[in-house]
Amino acid sequence: MAYKHDYDKILTRLSYILSRLNDGEALSVKDLAKEFNTSERTVQRDFNERLVSFPIFQDGKKWKMQEGFRVEKTKSLEDEIILDIIEKITEGIGGKFASKSHKLLSKIKNQDFNPIYAKLNIEDISDKFDEIQIIEGAIKSKKEIVCSYDDERHDIFKVALKPLKIVNFEGFWYLVALQEDVLKKYYLKNISNVKATDTAFSTDAKLEDLLENSVSVWFQKDVEPFEVKIYANKIAAKYLQRRPLPTQSIESLHKDGTMEFVIKITHEMEILPIIKYWLPHMRVIEPEWIQEMIDEDINWYLNNQT
Repeated sequence: MAYKHDYDKILTRLSYILSRLNDGEALSVKDLAKEFNTSERTVQRDFNERLVSFPIFQDGKKWKMQEGFRVEKTKSLEDEIILDIIEKITEGIGGKFASKSHKLLSKIKNQDFNPIYAKLNIEDISDKFDEIQIIEGAIKSKKEIVCSYDDERHDIFKVALKPLKIVNFEGFWYLVALQEDVLKKYYLKNISNVKATDTAFSTDAKLEDLLENSVSVWFQKDVEPFEVKIYANKIAAKYLQRRPLPTQSIESLHKDGTMEFVIKITHEMEILPIIKYWLPHMRVIEPEWIQEMIDEDINWYLNNQT
């Protein structure tokens, strides 16, 4: 409970600081330390680590919000709708993300009524705010981090990482990072004791493109992408046209509503769960070995029912 109390104090302090900066104030570390009855070192850490991703800067001994980044009420109907959708997404995440985002969005929106409803199954990672802020700052500045990781099979171990992206696949949050130039995915909830370093790193355009076009957490770095051709009947085709898969391209669309499409993957597990989810409305045309894997799994399942 002591940890939760400290965590809430940090969130309250950061929100208060950002609110005053947004109002155009120039804040000094010394004055804030006195106000919060804490050390100047703690407040300085707020600015250097916890608030590093926000558009703030130090002018002499005071911190300010950069010009042009102040949050103001929106008057655009289109902006209102977008903000309504964002608010519903964060409500789906829940926890501190929902409450804090609601307070922030209330500064932008002109009304409290939200006609948008969204039901999302996304895990709550608001207890990882501190770690996320450090990781986000390291991703933007391309600096390595060191952290502890619990892989749920062995003891917790320390690791040095080159963080690339924080991603969400199927409702779960991961940190995609390079460890000694090997691309790995770390379950975000199992990361702790994150510390930024001054060690810089670089990435190539090919890796960035791979991250942007990944279908699931199974994507691989050193595997050449290959094509999978898939048949979808009219039931599945309708949804895949509304919400295409990453890298999806339609090869043929028929009058009866069925279609054949192609996606590029680096590992069979990127597509196998999707095909199984849509059974019997979808099947793999080529390569045949992927459809054979699906058939084997179905046969095993049917033969092992009691």
